Amino acid sequence: MHTHEARLDALRKQLAKDGLDGFVIPISDEHMSEYVGAYAQRLEWLTGFGGSAGTAVVLANEAAIFVDGRYTLQVRDQVDGSLWSYQSVPQTSVAAWLGEHAPKGARIGYDAWLHSKGWAQAAQKALADRGATLVPVSANPVDAVWQDRPAPSLAPAIPHADEHAGKSASEKRAEVAEWLAARGLDAAVVTALDSVAWLLNIRGSDVDRTPVALSFVLAHADGTADLFIAPEKVTPALLAHLGNAVRVQPREAFVPALRALAGRKVAVDPERAVAAIFHALEDSGAEIVAETDPVVLPKALKNPVEQAGHRAAQARDGAAIARFLRWVAVEAPKGGVTELSAANRLQAFRAEGGLLRDLSFDTISGAGPNGAVVHYRVSEETSRVLEPNSVYLVDSGGQYVDGTTDITRTVWIGPGEPPALVKDRFTRVLKGHIALARAVFPKGTAGSQLDSFARQFLWAAGLDYAHGTGHGVGSFLAVHEGPQRIAKASGGQAGTGQELMPGMILSNEPGYYKTGEYGIRIENLVLVERREIEGAEGEFYGFETLTFAPIDRALVDVALLSGEEREWLNAYHASVRAVLAPQLGGEDREWLVRACAPL
Repeated sequence: MHTHEARLDALRKQLAKDGLDGFVIPISDEHMSEYVGAYAQRLEWLTGFGGSAGTAVVLANEAAIFVDGRYTLQVRDQVDGSLWSYQSVPQTSVAAWLGEHAPKGARIGYDAWLHSKGWAQAAQKALADRGATLVPVSANPVDAVWQDRPAPSLAPAIPHADEHAGKSASEKRAEVAEWLAARGLDAAVVTALDSVAWLLNIRGSDVDRTPVALSFVLAHADGTADLFIAPEKVTPALLAHLGNAVRVQPREAFVPALRALAGRKVAVDPERAVAAIFHALEDSGAEIVAETDPVVLPKALKNPVEQAGHRAAQARDGAAIARFLRWVAVEAPKGGVTELSAANRLQAFRAEGGLLRDLSFDTISGAGPNGAVVHYRVSEETSRVLEPNSVYLVDSGGQYVDGTTDITRTVWIGPGEPPALVKDRFTRVLKGHIALARAVFPKGTAGSQLDSFARQFLWAAGLDYAHGTGHGVGSFLAVHEGPQRIAKASGGQAGTGQELMPGMILSNEPGYYKTGEYGIRIENLVLVERREIEGAEGEFYGFETLTFAPIDRALVDVALLSGEEREWLNAYHASVRAVLAPQLGGEDREWLVRACAPL
């Protein structure tokens, strides 16, 4: 079954055998993760689509794949249009499409371990209008036909030392217990892998790019917890770290434990817990209380130890970035550097420090027109040469035990001068970046209220970008972390209403994309901090910039910068030089001094 056509055919035969008229295949796992382990990559195996968000529906005589605007181009490159129709979200949805295409009286299967309860309700409602039903399957039919499907990782779960966490797991469990008691609840189901990792101070290597261990937690009001995890992942060191108040049980014990909660009041997060968890609790007779995962906000508020660790990780990461940018400046104009070779060289610079654990996501290495694809993922097939006299965008990050990094730099590949229009666009993006970096705002301000700070100079020229301006970042955890974000408030996006609070780390990443030509993005990470303002009435906050790497002066149209903006950039570059120069030697250091010279 090497071809995607053969795989689709095999799945259809399996559905007929299972008495189903259709099946829904999302990119998801039992924890609603953004990035999933190889064992859960069912959509990619079936269709060839390699993006991080999408869903497919297979019926007896037709099949459709659903992606959002980030993947419009990619899905057409990777998925055979003779087998699958391309559907755009949010213009349509899986539920709406099923409501129009499912045969009357059809039984449409879904895996309740891979979908939210809200999704299942919406799909059931759309199908009911056609006299069709949504059926939870006991075994996923894709798994039945995917013969060489990888097994879930059995890598050990490892303790995350208090010297990096800044707070012990017992303190964190006590805080969750207080939260439960204040609401009159008996337990909380913690399903998000980064929430489990943060709560118990454990990390793992079960998912590429995110240092988590496949497991679930039941946290109780008495401060104890149950951890459900494959026994092969449990070491004596882990047991010693967890202590007596955490009962370690095999993963198979999770559903029976949920069923044993009859008569208890249990908090479950509808955004992070799959439908199967709700089904098990409903069957048990537990009282389900829909609440946001109690770990989400405390995890976002970095303590002083996490903040210090993050600064150390950023300083180390910035030195690797500076060495890489010099290498690009020297080698790319010769014409022999490709997107892939550049991404590999950048990873090597990061690894040379000896402390890199993983990348924090697949490097976006976009030369020329590929830089205009917002979530571009370079491959052997798509890798372009970084051509002389063109724009190159590189968005990358590292996982270090003391912090998670994420940085984008856009550079001009010489030897010629950038066109005036490219400099204009770059400088408008830079002005927005600076406006957000310098923002001062009162307590209670949401990220959505700051979003237009970063867009205003693009808007003035009739331009915009189709992604959020900032996402939260974890502490040696997920590079995309809630609940905070900076984005337009429209479209019901989660997190845009979350107020920004001291200790939160976010990205500051405005951009501009000229389809078919180039992309521009300037991304630093920032930390929300208190601001002392003389005569201030109430509490005010601002941002500490955490990322240190040169911004390409060749792309700046100095005439477009105000005096204050020029001062900010010169001060930023002075900080970059102060942080990075002591870590660099020889030609790298000389290049850095030139790259950070005042405008």
